[in-house]
Amino acid sequence: MYPEAKIKQRLVVSSLCYLQMKNCLLSAIALLGCNALMAQSFDVNKEATDINYCERKTIAVGKLKDTKAGEFGEFTSGIMTKISSPRKVVALTFDACGGPTGSGFDSALIEFLKKEKIKATLFISGLWIQKNDSLFRQLCNEPLFEIENHGLSHRPCSITGKSKYGLVGTEDVDDVFDEVELNARQIEFYNKKKPKFYRPAAAMADEGCISVAKELREQIITYSVLSGDASLCAEATEIKQNILKKIKPGAIVIMHMNHPERNGFEALLEAVPQLRKQGYTFVKLESYPLAGKK
Repeated sequence: MYPEAKIKQRLVVSSLCYLQMKNCLLSAIALLGCNALMAQSFDVNKEATDINYCERKTIAVGKLKDTKAGEFGEFTSGIMTKISSPRKVVALTFDACGGPTGSGFDSALIEFLKKEKIKATLFISGLWIQKNDSLFRQLCNEPLFEIENHGLSHRPCSITGKSKYGLVGTEDVDDVFDEVELNARQIEFYNKKKPKFYRPAAAMADEGCISVAKELREQIITYSVLSGDASLCAEATEIKQNILKKIKPGAIVIMHMNHPERNGFEALLEAVPQLRKQGYTFVKLESYPLAGKK
């Protein structure tokens, strides 16, 4: 080979090597950027003292300062409890409550939903997110799941401090604002999408809370079918029967994903095939208009 040809060949090889090195370097930089992003966590205290947050809160609290508490319950007027559709659709919803005894993860349940390609809505509390950071990020990346708001500290929603089942409620409008909005912002930080729906702890809210949630552009959701999986001693057969007996087109079923020691997963193993046999399909809440019981 002539020297001139050798020089050209070496230039070509050198160029290819340069391009490969450049691509490797860019990939490494991108990976470092992704890792840095993944390492970031939402700082609740920092957000609560942010000037923009405080200004937004001051305006909202001032606007709602004369709001009355009204009725307190699971089916208070203004709470959404069902899908407004004549079609045979059902929304399976799963709460992740958090706290000392409520921060578990039912991996078998979640894997079952994924395997069966069942769309579901997950209501996640701030307490659960703090204990399950990496798991929460994974759930955010699963297209089958809709991520919604279960409150920052998992509290019944009251503007007068009402409690339920030993769970201490929010105290006033100011407190409700933080319970709803701080967790909504935390979810948005990870999920890149702000929640549309909020389910308070014990599915309990008063009319004042409904007004606060509306100001924050969230609807309060409870349920039309109580599965009973929150009971410590509920057997899978009992939970399954609760679901199948009460199911109707547009039903919203309330269950939990934070207690693997209970029988929600085992109940669904039997309930899902029967619901499909009856012609039901599983949908996300965000896909349909909703209605209340009253």
